[in-house]
Amino acid sequence: MERKKIVDDVFSKFNEIFGFYPESTGSYYMDADLTNYIKAAYPSVKCAIATCWEEGPKAYHTCNNSWYTLFDGGPWAPWIPSKQNTHAPAANKEDSGIVAIPHLSRDLIACYDGNGSNFGTHPQNVLRGMIYDTKTWEFPYLYNLIDQYRAQEKYNNGYAYNMMFVGPGWMNKMGRWEAPYELLLKSYSDGCKYYGDLKKEGKLIDMTMAEFADYYRTKKTYTEPECALWRDILYGSDKQIFWYTDPYMRAGVNMDQGGAIFDLRPYAAKLKWEVGIGTKHVQDASYPFLIQEKYRAGYFTHYAGEGTIRSAKICHNGEEVDLCLCRTKAQLSREGDTRILTLHPVEVEFCDLTVKLQTRIYFEEGTGTIRIAREILEMSNPDAEVEINEYMVACYGTTEYPEDMSGILLRCEGEEPEEIIYEYRCREKSAAGAKSVSAVIPAIGTKVSMEASKGAEGYIREGYAFSPMFTLGYKKKVSDKEVFETWLKLEKAD
Repeated sequence: MERKKIVDDVFSKFNEIFGFYPESTGSYYMDADLTNYIKAAYPSVKCAIATCWEEGPKAYHTCNNSWYTLFDGGPWAPWIPSKQNTHAPAANKEDSGIVAIPHLSRDLIACYDGNGSNFGTHPQNVLRGMIYDTKTWEFPYLYNLIDQYRAQEKYNNGYAYNMMFVGPGWMNKMGRWEAPYELLLKSYSDGCKYYGDLKKEGKLIDMTMAEFADYYRTKKTYTEPECALWRDILYGSDKQIFWYTDPYMRAGVNMDQGGAIFDLRPYAAKLKWEVGIGTKHVQDASYPFLIQEKYRAGYFTHYAGEGTIRSAKICHNGEEVDLCLCRTKAQLSREGDTRILTLHPVEVEFCDLTVKLQTRIYFEEGTGTIRIAREILEMSNPDAEVEINEYMVACYGTTEYPEDMSGILLRCEGEEPEEIIYEYRCREKSAAGAKSVSAVIPAIGTKVSMEASKGAEGYIREGYAFSPMFTLGYKKKVSDKEVFETWLKLEKAD
């Protein structure tokens, strides 16, 4: 391919001038095929800028349709890419041979909700987003963003990564930038000074890319996840989200929606996804989602269908309340290899009953499994019963536009298994005491399944043309002080 010729040309020129080959490289996006080639041809390379975080259709639209490379769905922090897919972290020593870093460190709420080019530790992002004091030219948001990244060490074994993209080209007078030269220069100078002061105080260590790759290899294991408990530092809201990534998945949990999973990427499939001229994906390098609330509406929809989300409904005497409507907060803890997101209790009010419920979400390292426990802490009538409907509405895709769902196999495992081959007919099947409910999605080589504690009714549902989703779920009657648990598992289908 032409890109391999370009690599050879550039690396040869580097060797010709410096007398050795580089230890680091990078591009806006490097697919696994290119990464594997570079490592094989130039084994000195140990670190690469391999993608960025959430540069997809949102960036395309907000850059006046002038940005054509789409690569949503990757990690926001360094990772070791698999040989099969750059986005998906390696699960074992069959890795790409490099440590990958994102092009920028983004705001993990504002970037997902809006245009990533406005919200990052690249000072030009901050200027582009007008997130500074226009009178004093001070940059408190930039410093808060850096500090919030530093705070993630609490959740990642005392380690946190952050970078600021700086190059002399951004500080010359010849550029076509969105701010006066003097402001541009000050933003970079002040940003570098903030990092420098932290270094003098012993609060950070600066490394070259190659040095960092060596450090990362000794610090992290393959299955160890990256976790981020993130709060809004821009808009003054109380919004809090949690991000989790490991070799099997990337998941986002929104406490503003009662702990709903609003983004889910099935890394377990290690989907081979070649990108560039001569491949099936000329521009679209995104890792496909099963759940994505921005491209598939999430819970808050304006039509009769459903958007993608993983949540629960609490039902009583014909009334129904979705936990997506219950705002809360959470703390993150760890027990062995399991990260536990413990949400503050919420109260669900019906006409004749108030239910106090607490959710705990368990991310079990090395399993591709998320366990969710709903505990009834208190009821205004201790003798009452409520039904908990644990559900996942999902599909697959990389943009706002629906893919062909035909042929997806929905299955409900019970004494008499039920299945639906997706044909957009809005069919539903169920089984009492179902062992599992699942969907196999051939287009992305993924199997997603749910299991539940005993006594629950499992169900599967296909959608229709104007709501092209599928639903997996379990329903169970619970009483005061009882706990209902479900397990969500991601696997490679083939």
